[in-house]
Amino acid sequence: MVAHGSEFDAIVVGAGLAGLVAAAELIEAGRRVAIVDQEPEGALGGQAWWSFGGLFLIDSPEQRRMGVKDSLELARQDWFASAAFDRPEDHWAKLWADAYLDFAAGEKRAWLHAMGVRWFPVVGWAERGGQTATAHGNSVPRFHITWGTGPGIVEPFARRVMTGVATGRATLLFRHRVDDLVVTDGRVVGVRGALLVPSSVERGASSERETSGEFELSAGAVIVTTGGIGGDHDLVRGSWPHRLGSPPHELLSGVPASVDGRGLAIAERAGAHLINGDRMWHYVEGIRNHSPVWPMHGIRILPGPSSLWLDPTGHRLPAPLFPGFDTLATLEHLTRAGHSHSWFVLTQRIAEKEFALSGSEQNPDLTGKDLRLLAKRIGKGAPAPVQAFIDRGEDFVTATTLDELLDRMQGLSPDHIIDREQVTLEVLARDREMANPFTKDAQITALRGARKYRGDKLIRVAAPHRLLDPAAGPLIAVKLHILTRKSLGGIQTDLSGRALAADGQVVPGLFAAGEVAGFGGGGIHGYRSLEGTFLGGCLFSGRVAGRAAARV
Repeated sequence: MVAHGSEFDAIVVGAGLAGLVAAAELIEAGRRVAIVDQEPEGALGGQAWWSFGGLFLIDSPEQRRMGVKDSLELARQDWFASAAFDRPEDHWAKLWADAYLDFAAGEKRAWLHAMGVRWFPVVGWAERGGQTATAHGNSVPRFHITWGTGPGIVEPFARRVMTGVATGRATLLFRHRVDDLVVTDGRVVGVRGALLVPSSVERGASSERETSGEFELSAGAVIVTTGGIGGDHDLVRGSWPHRLGSPPHELLSGVPASVDGRGLAIAERAGAHLINGDRMWHYVEGIRNHSPVWPMHGIRILPGPSSLWLDPTGHRLPAPLFPGFDTLATLEHLTRAGHSHSWFVLTQRIAEKEFALSGSEQNPDLTGKDLRLLAKRIGKGAPAPVQAFIDRGEDFVTATTLDELLDRMQGLSPDHIIDREQVTLEVLARDREMANPFTKDAQITALRGARKYRGDKLIRVAAPHRLLDPAAGPLIAVKLHILTRKSLGGIQTDLSGRALAADGQVVPGLFAAGEVAGFGGGGIHGYRSLEGTFLGGCLFSGRVAGRAAARV
């Protein structure tokens, strides 16, 4: 146990990715740092460990090898069109966005590559938009999957921190729950809180909150990296913006319960200004995990563009709300209509080619760097984790006929009457459009266009076919839930990661990084993410804050 009043050069609150990056920078600068976290040691790396490991890079060698022509100017056009910054308090967020874009187009890849990070050669095309050049979305593929997924991103920084522990520059304090920042003469000079009883729960599972004592630590700088609110559904609903309609009555959790938003309130009590709390990023393709780790554990389907997307009544979502095109617009469409779920209707052939699952544990080939297992993605049949959900997932039904499929869909959704005639109409109409290369269906145009990109044709987009083609079957329907994920707002910071007060002045001694800071500036994404930018935002803001705190 660390004694009451132990002194450090810096304290990092939170042992997730942003915290590890900040601590690594402090250690390399020769500073003595304490990393405190309320969770057990097995939770090192936080949410990032569970992630797919996607990173947003601009004009990378991987893009160029796939025939993708990207540029900083094009990426900035996409970012600012998606962010739609429209508030005076977005001043610092816009500066952070520009700085991050420079980082993603510049030293980000080389910096990570020097630490041993590598990427899957096929670049993914997330958030495709589907409207105009000046609207939301990625104009080109930019989603770089880390070889090793989330653990592959966490490992180099965890290694650097553990080297600091071995040399005496770093102290890891798990089961230390920070309850307040210590403020003296207007300056943050430390943290205080409760010692939690030891816990041996598996990574991600809810841990005990029984206390066994108190602690207090002092330092010249405190960096808060405690994440967002996605694990607390009451906080999510309480921050839900009117523009998205009523908060869903049913939510799945895409993050562990430890993502509880406590750091936001703690920082605010110390004088930090919280902004953009109504900006959030939740997914609409959530499915219940057949082997849950945390409460209401959901997994996100990363879909290709071919599945027919229906609302709970069986009506097709309007263009351009196609799978993988515009997450927030789809969320808004559903929630403003009072819906908490929707449906994919597809074929086994589409599932085999187009369904990927978010998360390190759902991608053992990429996470385990297993080339033999990876090769099966290109072969016939669905990846084993996807097939496990088709076989065991409670949100999946299969059938050989459309009537049978509709019966089983209705069985999964007894509170919503599915319009069988409407679904039949949509399926038959879509299938007729497949008879020749001409179509008025924008989704079919989009999926045909997607196959012009080598990466999509190789592993991501199925050859266009009729849903009722027996050779492509069986038919599959998936009940999709809203899945909580990220807070896009948070502690407002300047370009050094220093927390700002409501009057715009720096809160001396206090820094913030990662999701708790809106990934930089209190909301670097504005209203929408281009994907691959959450891990990247933790990397960038953690690095900035760590280097700045080392100069205190």
